[in-house]
Amino acid sequence: MKAGLVLRATAIAVLAGGGCGSPAQLPAPATDAAPRGATGIMEPAPDVLTLSGTFERIVVVRLRRGMDLLDGLKQAVAQEKIRNAAILSGVGSLTAFHAHAVSNTTLPATNVFFKGEGPQDLLNVNGYVLDGRVHAHLVFSNDTQGLGGHLEPGTTVFTFAIVTLGVLQDGADLTRFDDPNW
Repeated sequence: MKAGLVLRATAIAVLAGGGCGSPAQLPAPATDAAPRGATGIMEPAPDVLTLSGTFERIVVVRLRRGMDLLDGLKQAVAQEKIRNAAILSGVGSLTAFHAHAVSNTTLPATNVFFKGEGPQDLLNVNGYVLDGRVHAHLVFSNDTQGLGGHLEPGTTVFTFAIVTLGVLQDGADLTRFDDPNW
């Protein structure tokens, strides 16, 4: 029997005409950049959308010293044939970091990139695998400061990194969940 872990996205969907509190039916994966209704007009995302289900399996990834954290996660996702997953946790240490954070409050978003070298404790990795694409954030610190942001290439593992992924069942579609234009 599979573990009964339940994933809930961050809120409850309320769709016009669908009744208060009804969970949204997720659309099939889009074949173009925007979902289209029966009229062919782009449909906006609901204000709040949820996806409920169980994890198909849990995958624990260990990366060795010298590995690029993002590249290692991408390799693990490909090796394990993961389409959609929640990045549940991650710990370890780093010798270098590269991340970005948003730097404005209007669309389109702009980013500020920051990088550095030196010993860092990797306090957490979280995020999602969306249709095979890794969207990860990290939090790390040294003896004087803590930082965090969107994981970029160039973040290098020091002693090790361990990242746990909760793989969602087939049929879960997170493709557009991080699309700011939807």
